[in-house]
Amino acid sequence: MKKLHFTALLTLLAISLGLLGCSILLMGHHRQIALATDFFAISNLLPDVVFNQLAGLAFIAAAALSVLAIKHIELRAKLGALIIGISIIALLPLLGSSMWIESLGGFPAIGSGQGVIKYFALLSIGIFLTKPYLKSHKAIWLNAFPVVLVLLWIGGMKFTLLEAKGIEGLVSSSPLMAWMYSFWDIQTTSNLIGVYDMLALSLVILAIFQQKLLIPAVLMSGAVFAVTQTFFLSFSGALSSETLLTTTGHFLIKDLWFIANLLIFTTLIRNKSANLA
Repeated sequence: MKKLHFTALLTLLAISLGLLGCSILLMGHHRQIALATDFFAISNLLPDVVFNQLAGLAFIAAAALSVLAIKHIELRAKLGALIIGISIIALLPLLGSSMWIESLGGFPAIGSGQGVIKYFALLSIGIFLTKPYLKSHKAIWLNAFPVVLVLLWIGGMKFTLLEAKGIEGLVSSSPLMAWMYSFWDIQTTSNLIGVYDMLALSLVILAIFQQKLLIPAVLMSGAVFAVTQTFFLSFSGALSSETLLTTTGHFLIKDLWFIANLLIFTTLIRNKSANLA
């Protein structure tokens, strides 16, 4: 990747990880951290606040490494290893039952795990940083996978009434999306968003085989993650004067990782095409 692209990638990591780390440190309790410590059966070893502090410091350390790695290339593999570790710790609790909505039949009806599955994006970035010479087709799929996964999984949840009601506050606050409720009810609006997500993920997959679809695929899928960042401006429940971000804010800021995935995805496909030309 070009230096400019690595700068953009590492900047996205620094912003997201730094804000997450600082916010976690300021929180006295974080439900997802508590669910993780319960899964690993270590909750009784230390007070909740200590686990919060350890998690926050890990994120801040990764953010600091991201900044340093912009100029110091040798630090990128170390950064990759750290965020792989963070991601695996976050993802393993998906194997338990606490992340799934029992009333909807459990897996794959995802509840608390919606924010957790976003760590697949961070995991892919970590692997990419530690394996810079990974064959291009593997690296392309590596960074397409989390984008497709989250659009399929969370997009699929849009067809449930529970998720339709869950996004109502976000959608109704957004000047970009609130108009939809003027034409359709809560469920239909959610269904349309779900259909959009399915079309976007389909284009991402097709773009791997047909580069002419790359721009519409990246624009359509990237719009999903870019729009979520506008909720920081429109949705009052995303920011906090006490903890910088709320848990909703944590959910939203993680979408910067998918923008990073798309940045890598786009560059690799273009490089592959140029090499074949």
